[in-house]
Amino acid sequence: MNAPQPKFMVESVWRGRVFGSDWQSAAGGSLDVLEPATGATLTRVGNAVAEDVRRAAAEARAAQPAWAATPYEKRASVLRSAARALEDHQDELIPWIARETGGIPAKAGFEIHMVTEILYRSAAMCTEPQGLVLPSDPGRISLARRLPRGVVGVISPFNFPLILSSRAVAPALATGNAVVLKPDPRTALTGGFIIARIFEEAGLPKGVLHVLPGGAEAGEAICADPDIAMVAFTGSSKVGRRIGELAGKHLKKVQLELGGKNAVIVFEDADLDAAASAIAFGAWFHQGQICMTTGRVLARDKIVAPLTKKLVDKAQHLPVGDPMSQVALGPVINRAQVERIHAIVKDTVAAGATLAAGGTFDGTFYRPTVLTGVKPGMRAFDEEVFGPVAAITSFSTEDEAVALANRSEYGLSAGVFSADVGRAIAVGNRLNTGLLHINDQTVADEPHVPFGGVGASGNGTRIGGPANWEEFTQWQWLTIKDKPGGYPF
Repeated sequence: MNAPQPKFMVESVWRGRVFGSDWQSAAGGSLDVLEPATGATLTRVGNAVAEDVRRAAAEARAAQPAWAATPYEKRASVLRSAARALEDHQDELIPWIARETGGIPAKAGFEIHMVTEILYRSAAMCTEPQGLVLPSDPGRISLARRLPRGVVGVISPFNFPLILSSRAVAPALATGNAVVLKPDPRTALTGGFIIARIFEEAGLPKGVLHVLPGGAEAGEAICADPDIAMVAFTGSSKVGRRIGELAGKHLKKVQLELGGKNAVIVFEDADLDAAASAIAFGAWFHQGQICMTTGRVLARDKIVAPLTKKLVDKAQHLPVGDPMSQVALGPVINRAQVERIHAIVKDTVAAGATLAAGGTFDGTFYRPTVLTGVKPGMRAFDEEVFGPVAAITSFSTEDEAVALANRSEYGLSAGVFSADVGRAIAVGNRLNTGLLHINDQTVADEPHVPFGGVGASGNGTRIGGPANWEEFTQWQWLTIKDKPGGYPF
């Protein structure tokens, strides 16, 4: 029997191209997108360079005023239609997402669900209040209203590319902006072309959205282009610093959601079975390639041994392999990342930690890993691994636990486990973190919450929910007089 023909993911539409007013060739030629599990070429996309960014930004700026002037219900309708397109075609999309990102199909399904909700939530923004009535003198109305910024540049990463692109693209469009999106070229389809396709099907006007897979040259061009008013970046702290520097030089609004070295604190009265299950998920889901990954496990000295045993048992029984088979963990994104993960593990063991489980790999498949006796100054304690590594550190007092958790340049997500919820909240209130979860691990996000971190995890901005109005619009003060007044000049 012949395989069913694709109805939505038709490769000839995008192969070797970028997306703008239409699908077109890129000045930088094209590049292969590789499947992490096999190393085989999955598809081919256009490779955008500065020339492509310049063209796209100019076209987006020209298209933006008409989009901003489009009646709010029409803008909302386009976003809702894009959500329905994503839902309607999810059976075709899930295999593409799994194969391109290396995530298991359940992870791909979660991305689709989350982005569907982001799109519906963004559509609802179109009917929300968009300003304030301010006090003023008699005979004058004083308003503060929110206006679109113009063209928003979005630079997204490889790990959850559909979510991490859409959470900026959708609210930016909802508030009347045009968008130039640069997905990571390793996940150009999931992070970019799927979004282009659903908005094509939804009837978004031409020129309002551009999708340009590319490398550092394209990213730097977005930060410098005079037609781009804002840059929203999700990725590493190292690159985020560079983005912030470039955007600041050109006086652009910049929204940075960066890395994390997230800790959970486990007290002696915690339910260890529940804590171990949560930590295993937080540390190893999607191979630990999440900014919110539970990288540090701070355990009360009395329960380090039993908690470690539970995590080791889970690590030894979780299947690892091709995400299109029945496994819990797929591959990390490429061999270079495997080598970085393994170097951190080896250096941490050489510094005195104990390898309790994992620490081995086959190609791009890295086993879930447990390190014990990890201390500050060791790489697995200090650095964001971006791999499936749980590093366990013991403490003896609440003050020590707080000090260890805060001993990091990062401040994205944290968790505290205790049967005494009041105690857990009191400890959590002392942590330097943008996200705090009591009796839960560190990986969580929802479309309606303001998401972001502090320190090296971001520049204090937030994305999602009510924060989207602050990020993707700018205030304008407007006054209206009944009639012109007199002045002493």
